[in-house]
Amino acid sequence: MRNFFELGVLGAISDPDPAVQKRMHEAYGVSCLTVDEILADSNIDAVVIAVPAQMHHCLALKALEAGKHVFVEKPITLTMEDARELCDTAGARSRTLMVGHLLQYHPAFLKLKEMVRAGELGKLRYLFSRRLSIGKIRTHENVLWSFAPHDISMILALTGQEPDRVSGFANSVLQPGISDFASVQMAFPDGVRAHIEVSWLNPVKEQRLVVIGEKASAVFDDQAGWPQKLQLYRHRAEIVDGMPVLEKAEAEAVQFEPAEPLRNQCTHFLDFCRSGETPYTDGREAMSVLRVLRAGDAAGAGWTGAS
Repeated sequence: MRNFFELGVLGAISDPDPAVQKRMHEAYGVSCLTVDEILADSNIDAVVIAVPAQMHHCLALKALEAGKHVFVEKPITLTMEDARELCDTAGARSRTLMVGHLLQYHPAFLKLKEMVRAGELGKLRYLFSRRLSIGKIRTHENVLWSFAPHDISMILALTGQEPDRVSGFANSVLQPGISDFASVQMAFPDGVRAHIEVSWLNPVKEQRLVVIGEKASAVFDDQAGWPQKLQLYRHRAEIVDGMPVLEKAEAEAVQFEPAEPLRNQCTHFLDFCRSGETPYTDGREAMSVLRVLRAGDAAGAGWTGAS
């Protein structure tokens, strides 16, 4: 709400809590309406849905059927069938459907994706992501569904493909049936491998993506200060006369323009709505993320193919 207000496009808000309504009205001076009132208002072109995941499908579908552009938080839905229905409805209505995979709009990641596509790292070999912290502990979803969509989305964007094999492991410590730690392993058709670890019981916060290529490696560390968030390492590792040879290099800070990722995401949504261009994180991209997420959630079980 803060960002859309500062961008000059916040038209109304809806929240079932009267205290929240009062606070938001005082902060932003906009009307507090019901969902039905917002969807019936012809002056409102687009809506942002930030509610528990089990409500995403119902509200997003109503909004699309009302002719609104929709930005829905991650994950897009809980089932592939519901996600497919949202994509089909958005297409039939010629409406923008964007999903809040926030880190795809982080300026450091946008720069990293540009570097990968330009071949600066060479052919990708291995990607490793860790999203660890102490809290915020959820009771309605496990840590995989809460944290991993961001990492899955980034990895799929960098590899440009879906994995053909996914396996996972999870462990419940505090609440039976709700995992506090999880890992997901992905194998891609071209031989690239990826690994994700997530936890909300880790004593030290870590938000790091490591991308290893044939020519160089890159580290996106969102806990670092802006000048060090994206580092390039031109290490060389090869086999010479049957022996491994490693040449280490100093880290190089990659330059890019700092910006608030959430502001970037909001601005991109507005641009996509106005231009009709496909968002980086549209419904189809979100379906790919959901497919991996659901596969990884079968903790400890292997998975092959897509459904």
